[in-house]
Amino acid sequence: MAATVRLPMGIENFEEIRTKDFYYIDKTGLIRDFLENFGKVNLFTRPRRFGKTLNMSMLKYFFEIGNNSALFDGLAISREKALCENYMGKFPVISITLKGVSGRTFDEAKGMLRNIIGNEAMRFQFLLQSNHLTETERKRYGALISLDKTGAYTISDDLLKDSLLTLSQLLKKHYGQDTVILIDEYDVPLDRAYQSGYYDNMVELIKNLFGNAIKTNDSLNFAILTGCLRISKESIFTGLNNFKVYTINDMLCNEYFGFTDKEIQELLCYYGFTEHYPAIREWYDGYRFGSLHIYCPWDVINYCADLRSGNAKKPQNYWVNTSSNDIIRRFIARADVSTRDEIELLINGGHVKKMIHQELTYRDLDSDLDNLWSLLFTTGYLTQDGNDEDELSTLVIPNREIHWIYVQQIRKWFKDETKKDMQKLENFCRAFMENDTAVIEKEFTSYLRKMISIRDTSVKKGMKENFYHGILLGLFGNKSDWKVRSNAESGDGYSDISIEIEEEEIGIVIELKYAENAAFDDACQEAMKQIRDRNYEEPLIDDGMKTIYRYGIACYKKRCKVITD
Repeated sequence: MAATVRLPMGIENFEEIRTKDFYYIDKTGLIRDFLENFGKVNLFTRPRRFGKTLNMSMLKYFFEIGNNSALFDGLAISREKALCENYMGKFPVISITLKGVSGRTFDEAKGMLRNIIGNEAMRFQFLLQSNHLTETERKRYGALISLDKTGAYTISDDLLKDSLLTLSQLLKKHYGQDTVILIDEYDVPLDRAYQSGYYDNMVELIKNLFGNAIKTNDSLNFAILTGCLRISKESIFTGLNNFKVYTINDMLCNEYFGFTDKEIQELLCYYGFTEHYPAIREWYDGYRFGSLHIYCPWDVINYCADLRSGNAKKPQNYWVNTSSNDIIRRFIARADVSTRDEIELLINGGHVKKMIHQELTYRDLDSDLDNLWSLLFTTGYLTQDGNDEDELSTLVIPNREIHWIYVQQIRKWFKDETKKDMQKLENFCRAFMENDTAVIEKEFTSYLRKMISIRDTSVKKGMKENFYHGILLGLFGNKSDWKVRSNAESGDGYSDISIEIEEEEIGIVIELKYAENAAFDDACQEAMKQIRDRNYEEPLIDDGMKTIYRYGIACYKKRCKVITD
């Protein structure tokens, strides 16, 4: 019998998932574990796309006055009768996500923050008629939801800083009950501000907004925040009493962010995709939260949805579409020789040992290259492998998807680097036109020595050849007057690279081989034999190329050999 429940592609609203027949992996145990380990202010730090927003939506629907208790029927928390009796539907809840505060300027970012605060305040329009508020208090609420002619909120700068405090005070007075404040992705505005050059202004705004709402707020029952980093040195969280941080190194609550192996197997069984378990494990597993191995839920849900629709048979890279991955590019660009060797070690399936700093400011990131290791860890581009030793964490690339992102970013970085010396690049390309194998070999070896190479023994030979293939294509990509084809149909098969230089009537055929155990001569001869046996030059001749050059190139680690006939 075919599964009828839909997959929640991109849906982060708990009520929608529970009322519209979407598959839901029960994470309501988070409510129990949180309440049994209560903190006045609580911060959960996890990489993005690991279910933080959906969990915050779940918390909102559980605690908020007037909630639909049926949403939790049959879920784990419904078996906790005392907790449900004491906490379910008992509090006014302010719930915002700051993931949309991504302005290019400080004023633009403030406008986005006004919209977020204003839209949340709009949920409580009953305050305009509340008999529990004074006329002054009702006017103060009105200022939070006031709009100009364009439909933009007109919250003043002073009121913006006090907005969460003010709203919680008004809600407490109306209900006679302390308020719960939920802030999702609290650090996104700081990240965007750092990248766009208005960091100090945003730090001051967030410091006042949070300080007023969660440090000195007598109307607060408790607050929960989520983010990637714990930002404390900027005094955003200093002075807080009973402040609890739940990181990926902690044991408590780790099973509630991301999917566990058991949950993955149940999901695949339900949809009839159990044969895809090994591929999903290879591509999307590998994260270690405390003692648990965790899968990225965003990737798994997207892949299963593609399987259902027939859009994909093999795993895809979904993470790359949700983040700019600038952190990896920045890291590679700043890396010194020893750091590049460490990156190469990771790319090739190894590990590095580093001190992880959980408390960073965005200013810290560029002050010390070592801090970028911590950022790669907290944002999910690296994960732990085993327990810490001597305060050092053993770090690895978690899975094949993230490995793919590293390789792509390395290629982009390398392409930019090669453009810095256009004369060297021109000499390299001219050597192919002049059939000068000595120069080709010398210059390509020079490029390989600068490149972060792939030589992972677990990677198939064909994938290693593709890596060198990609480097060469990137170098040729700078020749706008060359017609370069990759894996184009030629003669009786597909050549790695074929080139037509029409003005010179020169055709070039290149076949790349990975020289296992540095057997360069054998690999080069194999490449040349394949060119001859499969008549790769035929399309070039048909297109009018008068001179044809054939190159067999063998690569191993950071060396190469080039031959021609």
